[in-house]
Amino acid sequence: MKLITAIIKPFKLDDVREALSEIGIAGLTVTEVKGFGRQKGHTELYRGAEYVVDFLPKVKLEIAVSEDIVDTALSALVNASRTGKIGDGKIFVTSLEQVIRIRTGESGEDAI
Repeated sequence: MKLITAIIKPFKLDDVREALSEIGIAGLTVTEVKGFGRQKGHTELYRGAEYVVDFLPKVKLEIAVSEDIVDTALSALVNASRTGKIGDGKIFVTSLEQVIRIRTGESGEDAI
């Protein structure tokens, strides 16, 4: 089992959710986050004063998947979230030791 963590632009969330649903991924966790990478923020103007926005709004997705659909899920994520501009985000894939569904006590891939 793998945990896919993706940091994407907020306006791409619906596209990504639809792409993941089409390949059979039924659940994901979404968190609103702020951060920066190479984009390094930007400056904005408010009431005539210029100020720097260091941390940009992003969306963090966490998706637990079985090993056999990792590549399909990654492909769907990349295609749905790419704009081709700086700040599109990152995807991290890590191993999951164990998953347990609290309600039923199921564990492993049955719990995903």
